Amino acid sequence: MAGGESVRMGRNKALLELGGEALVVRTARLVAAVVKSVTVVGPPEIYAPFKLRAIRDDWPGAGPLEGIATALRASRSEWNLIVACDLPYLTGPWLAYLVQRGLSSPADAVLPMNVAGAEPLCAMYSRGAEAAIWLALDRGTRKVTDGLASLRVEYIEPAEWKDFDSDGWLFKNMNSMADYEEAKQRLQHL
Repeated sequence: MAGGESVRMGRNKALLELGGEALVVRTARLVAAVVKSVTVVGPPEIYAPFKLRAIRDDWPGAGPLEGIATALRASRSEWNLIVACDLPYLTGPWLAYLVQRGLSSPADAVLPMNVAGAEPLCAMYSRGAEAAIWLALDRGTRKVTDGLASLRVEYIEPAEWKDFDSDGWLFKNMNSMADYEEAKQRLQHL
């Protein structure tokens, strides 16, 4: 997902570079290693130079919940890995684990839990979740976790994902230039 306005960042964070690679490209590369195809939910004209398949939000300005609904509408897969592009600490092994958990789950969505709550922008969603998400949007729901309230959700507790990130950085996103500078510093040593 790379369709946000990046208001707090002041510019499109998907285009910020880490290790000489735009965040959207880095995220797409990580995702492509564990799934069949990658689609960016965001303005195609922005992501075309990167040779990434991109689709416009069906309901621009409605936030991440709408981005999830758009991704599910456009998908041909039963299960879908939905990842925000501003999560610089994601790893391939974590994403592979998350995909496997989703593929074996009877739920509509598989979300990791963090100390602050659910992490819906690094999660697996079944296509069957689409209708309930659109219904929530039609009712005016914008908060992602509220939009998932009618779904069967399986949660991955911190004790389960800590094997992939004992320091708890997996889900730290970049909302400010300070977050970006911190990510550049932390990731330059990896």
